[in-house]
Amino acid sequence: MTASPSTDSESGFARSAGKQLLIFGLSAFIGIGLLMFALQTVAGLVGSSTTSAQAIDDANNTISIAIREEPPQLDSTVATDTSSGMIIGHVLEGLLRMDAHDQLEAAIAYKWEVTNTRAHFWLRDDAKWSDGSTVTAHDFVFGWKTALSPEVASEYAFLLFHIKNGRAINAGELPTSELGVSAPNDFELIVDLERPVAFFDKMVTFPTYLPVQQKFYEATDGKYGADAVELIYNGPYKINSWVHGSSLLLEKNEHYWDRDRIAIDKINIAYITSDFTARLNFFKDDKIATTMLMAENLDSALEERWQIKKHQDGAIFFLEFNHRENRITQNYNLRRSMQLVLDMEELVYKVTKLPGYLPGESLFPEFLMGVETNFRKEYPAPKNHLDRDKALELLDSAKQELGLDAIPPIMLLTGDNPVSNIQAEWVQASLKKHLGLDIRIDKQIFKQRLAKMTAGEFDMVLAGWGPDYDDPLTFGDLFASWNLNNRGRYASETMDGLINQVQNSVDPTTRMRLFAQIQQLLYDDAVILPMYERGVTYVVHPRLKGMKRRVIGPEMDFTNAYIEPLGVN
Repeated sequence: MTASPSTDSESGFARSAGKQLLIFGLSAFIGIGLLMFALQTVAGLVGSSTTSAQAIDDANNTISIAIREEPPQLDSTVATDTSSGMIIGHVLEGLLRMDAHDQLEAAIAYKWEVTNTRAHFWLRDDAKWSDGSTVTAHDFVFGWKTALSPEVASEYAFLLFHIKNGRAINAGELPTSELGVSAPNDFELIVDLERPVAFFDKMVTFPTYLPVQQKFYEATDGKYGADAVELIYNGPYKINSWVHGSSLLLEKNEHYWDRDRIAIDKINIAYITSDFTARLNFFKDDKIATTMLMAENLDSALEERWQIKKHQDGAIFFLEFNHRENRITQNYNLRRSMQLVLDMEELVYKVTKLPGYLPGESLFPEFLMGVETNFRKEYPAPKNHLDRDKALELLDSAKQELGLDAIPPIMLLTGDNPVSNIQAEWVQASLKKHLGLDIRIDKQIFKQRLAKMTAGEFDMVLAGWGPDYDDPLTFGDLFASWNLNNRGRYASETMDGLINQVQNSVDPTTRMRLFAQIQQLLYDDAVILPMYERGVTYVVHPRLKGMKRRVIGPEMDFTNAYIEPLGVN
């Protein structure tokens, strides 16, 4: 899932491309309309519950938290970012889920079998939607067909290409009726696979595989997931209220089949703000139950004697180039020249300076497993040896190939938050210092940034990716020519061939060898420049127990959390 270049995750649900604040000026001439817009935006920064929020509300069995940005929408068929993914992970449930120990367990499906050619799921008969109707196998069929429909243009449709005819349907070559999924009755779902998929059961935990009730979806007239009333729920919680840009209130779903497991009645998302200092103060003032820490917050946290926790969230961040023919960054020698001067150790240790961060070396983060141990131990990433003199030679070659005396300004798309601001300015300064390049920074709020990435309106973009399922392919197919999350539209027959081979193999040794070739090709072609792997440092209210930070699934998971009674410690 797309990931934000910040310390807050969006993927793997994607943890999607940078999230940001809106900075604007006011003019009395514009009048009351803009003033009201300004007041609404400011409210979004501080939340609607600044006086009433309590980290732990015993009387109402409620916790309050903050999130960094507004979920763009909650339609599981098209959502790509982790802000949406975190909410979706609490209000919807799929066939299977990850348990408290990150192991696969039953959810809507109580039993399943996966062979080389077919997956068979048996659904429980007590799973309900929030209107009291039964969740059926037909809801999964409709959800998957919707996500694959070319008209929907889901960027995650490729995750369904493992199903027979999925890719052809998404390309408009076949009708959705030809998808290899069927519901012989309300409680059985049969999936015919395009090819052997060793990890298909792990994939169905991802939001694109969630069920969608057709009757409700069609009644929303294209607004499904845009608001609390435009969504029907089958998960542990439902959205009681959603004040856009300001707050959300999740309350326990009385129709949820596993409701007895859910210990917290309400999750009050009282603040939506990317201001880390504000969130730290909310935590200090006992208004929220958990928060991330920045490097400059650590001393304050230590002084308060808070228990500091660490988590490696599996997200990798990179400088992605636009490979479209009309973009100057499609030139290999220009990309390679930048590769030879950007020192990612300097970025991590001297510029970003955030605990737990690791310099980027590969698209494949360190946590991924290979055959017997970590993939990166079995297949180390290519070493990038900085060489300014060589970089200048390559830059001269690029100018000759492009027929230019000088490289024109290069547009760097980024989010508008403190971390991405620092990183973008470092890229700008480094490329100016070493290569004399003029980098123009284009800061955008989250929704606009995603729109520009999708439209290809950039030369370079600070991007990131978090894992969607527990297999290296969750990173390995990102730069396939057919993957819509390949925002720079890198296209290589060699890359596509390697990805097709790994998709068609179930032998672990063969698959890891192919992933190693993908890793090497990404470096050799300077497709991206890996910047860092993200680590998370955070604090949690001492009475909030069981909160889970995940690599796979919602970044913050409260479905197994509970409030410890007063006086226990």
